Amino acid sequence: MVENQMELKEKIGKDWDKYRRLMPEFAEMYDGLSSEAYADGAVKAKDKRLMALCAALVKGCRACILYQTDNALSLGATVEDILEVLAVAVSLGGTMGAAEATRVMRYLEERQLL
Repeated sequence: MVENQMELKEKIGKDWDKYRRLMPEFAEMYDGLSSEAYADGAVKAKDKRLMALCAALVKGCRACILYQTDNALSLGATVEDILEVLAVAVSLGGTMGAAEATRVMRYLEERQLL
């Protein structure tokens, strides 16, 4: 059976929300760091999310892959942008990058963007 990426993303989000409730001080610090890191600056937020997606693909972080894809899309990234990021990740990460790129392809299909 193929894992549903949208359901996985929702489950990860619920688990993280539970952790955040149990560790509010840490969650506040993490959220501040993340907000600052991904804010528009010399590099636009969309591009930062695309860079983070590439790193997540190479490292194999399921949650990061799904959330960075979603965040990049919400900031205006196109499917073509995402596909080019997948190519860079495969170039850098070889088989690991290629395997994780399929997760993004399934996610895009589930969102009916492909």
